[in-house]
Amino acid sequence: MRTIDWVPGPNTGHIRLIDQTRLPGSLVELDVHTVDQLVDAIGRLAVRGAPALGVAGALGVALAVDTLPAQEAMGQVARLRAARPTAVNLALGVDTALAAFRSGGPDAALAAALRMRDQDIAACRAMARRGVDLLARLCPGRIELTVMTICNTGALAAVEHGTALGVVEQLHAEGRLARALACETRPLLQGARLTAWELERMGARYDVLVDSAAASVLAAGGVDAVLVGADRIAANGDTANKIGTFALSLAAAHAGVPFLVVAPETTVDGGTPSGEQIKIEDRGSAEVCEFHGVRTTPEGATALNPAFDVTPARLITAIVTDRRVVRPPEQPGTPALNEEEA
Repeated sequence: MRTIDWVPGPNTGHIRLIDQTRLPGSLVELDVHTVDQLVDAIGRLAVRGAPALGVAGALGVALAVDTLPAQEAMGQVARLRAARPTAVNLALGVDTALAAFRSGGPDAALAAALRMRDQDIAACRAMARRGVDLLARLCPGRIELTVMTICNTGALAAVEHGTALGVVEQLHAEGRLARALACETRPLLQGARLTAWELERMGARYDVLVDSAAASVLAAGGVDAVLVGADRIAANGDTANKIGTFALSLAAAHAGVPFLVVAPETTVDGGTPSGEQIKIEDRGSAEVCEFHGVRTTPEGATALNPAFDVTPARLITAIVTDRRVVRPPEQPGTPALNEEEA
């Protein structure tokens, strides 16, 4: 199963992606023929997750430059790049394919986008292996592990394999997963809808967990590690991820449970010094004040709806990428990540 891919055509190709808003009820694929359709899909979270957004950005550039006049294409590319401001991979994908187009034309843009797709598949496999090996060192003597996660970091957030949930999948494949605890992830329930769907498909033992129960479950013991993804990792190791991740990191620190961030190297943004400079997207009141179009708050009520929060580096046990495992600096203000192993 691929979350997003390119479908060649006789004249021009198009993008095909899984509409994640239809899960878990229906597995529906969308055929995207215009950048307008892609921006809409990104905005309503039909496609989401940092790695998948990177590939979407690159494929969107390839689509734009192959189907539109140059000036119009550049305007559409700018819209695409700004569709999700917190996730660094979307902008990276756009910039990579755009640079290829400027040096080699539409064919070069598509080739760059397809390389990003293939690199993501390989990166997720590498992260799964590194993550499992790190857990063996952090949890010595534990044959089967119980892990907690938030949001969705599986294949749906990437191309074929996931980041944090990819580690869970590898544990399961090796017979080393006792149970996965998937936080429901309010307000759009990416954990309850998407992560639970992926865990069910892989045949893993799991429970869905109300977000507000996570801290007490961690404090009670029995959870071996918390595994989360990232949408942007600052140069000092501060990490932006789905709202609720910061709360999990605090609870894990209180319980003495390892807290691991699993994300591709492309999510490390050396141009952002710390989490203070990460722009946090607010998605408006409707997602909180309504459920499936039904009002759940009084008329006139508004909501704060930050889509992400920032976890300080000092609360992260380790960051696992496709190339390395790093331990964030212990003291706030240290200028760069400290590499533990290549």
